[in-house]
Amino acid sequence: MTTPNYGETIRLTVAQAVVKYISAQYSVTDGVRKRFVPAAMGIFGHGNVAGLGQALDQFSDELPFVQGRNEQGLAHAAIAFAKATRRTQIIAVTASIGPGALNMVTAAGLATVNRLPVLLLPGDTYATRRQGPVLQQLEQPFAPDITANDAFRPVSRFFDRINRPEQLLYSLPKAFRVLANPVETGAVVISLPQDVQSHAFDFPVAFFEERDWIIRRPEPSQSEVDAVAAIIKKAKNPLLIAGGGVIYSSATAELEALADATGIPVAETFGGKGAVQKKADWAVWGIGLEGSPETNKLVNKADLIIHVGTRLTDFATASQSIFKNPNVQFVSLNVSEFDGIKQGAETIVADAKLGLKALTKALAGYRVPAEWTAEIIEKNSVWVAARDAALNPNYIFDKSTLVGSQDTDAILTQGQLIGVLQEHSLAGDTVISGAGGPPGDIQKVWDATEGRTAHLEFGFSCMGYELPAAIGVRLANPNPANRVTTFIGDGTFVMAPTELVTACQEGLPLTIIVSENHGYQVIRRLQMWRVGHNFGNEFRYREPGPVVTESAAAPGKAPRLDGDFLQIDIVKMAEGMGAEAYRPMTANDFRQVLNDTRNAAGPVVIVVPTIPHANLPASEVWWDVAPAEVSNDSPWVGGVTPDYEAGLATQRWHG
Repeated sequence: MTTPNYGETIRLTVAQAVVKYISAQYSVTDGVRKRFVPAAMGIFGHGNVAGLGQALDQFSDELPFVQGRNEQGLAHAAIAFAKATRRTQIIAVTASIGPGALNMVTAAGLATVNRLPVLLLPGDTYATRRQGPVLQQLEQPFAPDITANDAFRPVSRFFDRINRPEQLLYSLPKAFRVLANPVETGAVVISLPQDVQSHAFDFPVAFFEERDWIIRRPEPSQSEVDAVAAIIKKAKNPLLIAGGGVIYSSATAELEALADATGIPVAETFGGKGAVQKKADWAVWGIGLEGSPETNKLVNKADLIIHVGTRLTDFATASQSIFKNPNVQFVSLNVSEFDGIKQGAETIVADAKLGLKALTKALAGYRVPAEWTAEIIEKNSVWVAARDAALNPNYIFDKSTLVGSQDTDAILTQGQLIGVLQEHSLAGDTVISGAGGPPGDIQKVWDATEGRTAHLEFGFSCMGYELPAAIGVRLANPNPANRVTTFIGDGTFVMAPTELVTACQEGLPLTIIVSENHGYQVIRRLQMWRVGHNFGNEFRYREPGPVVTESAAAPGKAPRLDGDFLQIDIVKMAEGMGAEAYRPMTANDFRQVLNDTRNAAGPVVIVVPTIPHANLPASEVWWDVAPAEVSNDSPWVGGVTPDYEAGLATQRWHG
């Protein structure tokens, strides 16, 4: 068969060509050129060791390789690296077929939801099929071309299966186009059948020349800017919601300039935490379900919402119940029209940095009324006082005030733990959190100004992201003077601690702080709110007796998980994986451990017992989590239904 004229060629396997190609790709942002993929991670199995394993070994000088413990954790680390580099660099992650590949599906969903680029290279079953079903192959009688890797399709922004070597010539450039596109980016999956990985082909030499991928800044249309500015100028109580797009666009200075010039208050989403870096009267903390209650009162009253660089999910909108002004309007600025038009907003489709600059110019001479400024300052002062009291580690918390709590050796609340950590935080430090109570508390009370970075993954709210994320953040910022801290609960640590071994192997200085509160306490809190009864969320021993009976109708009461708290020694777990580990009890002990370990050469785990059920001040908004409509033998459900229905009546459509 005649092949196209490729000019000068080089004979490589498919796997070698993949590694050689991605090693030659560069990103360019505002004239700054960087290696787009400076490293790879992975775990080898029969589905990738002879192909990609050999290629990564051969080209290890061009593409260093990090060995991991769990494919999902490695993909999380890669995603955190992309987030920390503001989407200008990524890491490639490889896995074998079957369970190894499927372990990365959760991470792919996380990347796509959060608009973060990651390159996944899972092995796949044989393309030739002559071997019959191979180890770990998923067989579908109705579709022999389906493999386990097809599970990536709905959670990826780009997916391709390479069944012939020459397909790389067309697929890889398309994959990198998506990785470099701020509108379309997310998980990119190149599925590589294990036999095809080792097949050789004469590739064009030109295919492997260095290539630049410009991460573009779409410029705003003046007509769109003028239309949005005209609406803002009519507003008496406007409020701006800043999302992660502000941070990815490096638009903090432009956002602050707009707020300084107009006095428009700025609230932050989880993704936008830290978008504001200066302290100002108009900076009004977080919004929504885990936001400041005083910020939420301002949102209730706002007659115009300006949402910038945000997906505007239900945590920010309180399930569409937070915008209470009957005449509220919406305008937006977003690089993605898909996100920009949410709430029926008049939209500027553009890069946040360029769009905010243009909007500030168009708003010249406009300033919010003095009455709105005074109310913003008053609400801020109320919240700062409440926050300071909740974080004060010198306050002796009375545990007897808590309903349903059991005595533990804990002295501090989780809020007080955060208070000590806040004292210790310096410019350049990063605190990471991602699911459960910790990210909500960080969103509510953490001061992420003046260079203190809050790295929150709450788009997918994925337990298990946080610890490997510290690896990705540390690889993005190797400066040991900048402390990288992951803040998690004991539930998250027990779920996914294994990449701590990888951090020890690589000698990465990072800190894991574990709030030991005996279970999934934030979901217990939700359960008490929307069910009225606690079940299956705390870490407790089962009562004596058999769990399984012969019949559902068997007499007697089944033993429940209502015994004492589990005795889990996280310090020993961490030490067993190679980390330094500590368990301070008091605020002063915690301070001392933080100070003593700030310059530690490797991973440090600090386990701090915290009082269960002791929560920060409530955000005072509603969330659409419906209680059971029929409760039968659960009479407590009826007690929570009126509160839910009252909130449901406040839910609005904004078209």
